[in-house]
Amino acid sequence: MISINLIGPDDTAKLGRDGSAGFAGGGLIEYNRRMNPSDPRRHSAAAERNGPPILAELRRLLPPRGVMLEIASGTGQHAAHFAAALPDWHWQPTDPEPTSMASIRAWCTGLAHVRPPLRLDVLDWPWPAELPSEVDAIFCANMLHIAPWSCTAALMRGAAGRLAPGGLLITYGPYLEDGVPTSPGNLAFDADLRARDPAWGLRDLAEVAAQAGAAGLVLRERVAMPANNLLLVWGGGST
Repeated sequence: MISINLIGPDDTAKLGRDGSAGFAGGGLIEYNRRMNPSDPRRHSAAAERNGPPILAELRRLLPPRGVMLEIASGTGQHAAHFAAALPDWHWQPTDPEPTSMASIRAWCTGLAHVRPPLRLDVLDWPWPAELPSEVDAIFCANMLHIAPWSCTAALMRGAAGRLAPGGLLITYGPYLEDGVPTSPGNLAFDADLRARDPAWGLRDLAEVAAQAGAAGLVLRERVAMPANNLLLVWGGGST
């Protein structure tokens, strides 16, 4: 799997080959706004923008306390922002790229309930034993469209095996939907991704739901978000 950096359709302009978005370890990472050369924190403008609306939904969806596993934490901005606002949630950030670890640790400095980041490639099976054996929620932002299609099934299978009864998998990003017109921005974003890597691209929500169903998960809620993104809530098939 590649390193995901919380880039969505509102960042299409940042994906140019002029250095505004670099390719590190095969993943998209924004380097253009480091706070200073000695600061290990990487910066994603997308994470800065979408953090507040995502947090509002997490507050609504999640119980007062629990254990959260974050998949593809990227820069670590989401982990830091959400964990600071949800102090009774123990947060486990992960990323497939070893080079992301320093940035995640730096963003989360001072947050005692954020565990040290772990390397996790969803395609590696079984998932590492160092991960919590059972979690109350799993959060994954902007991964599915910047990863091979096989990562979708791998995410669903891994999530189904780690979620506690009643636990939720929450995914965020742009999707294609039958019967729903795709915005020009998302069409351009999809074309840009596929030009960079034929294995990338916006995923059809019905196909994602089929992969979830094969793992025993069903779509419980679809939330429209800014910049033509969706926040999707998945849970076990039994109620």
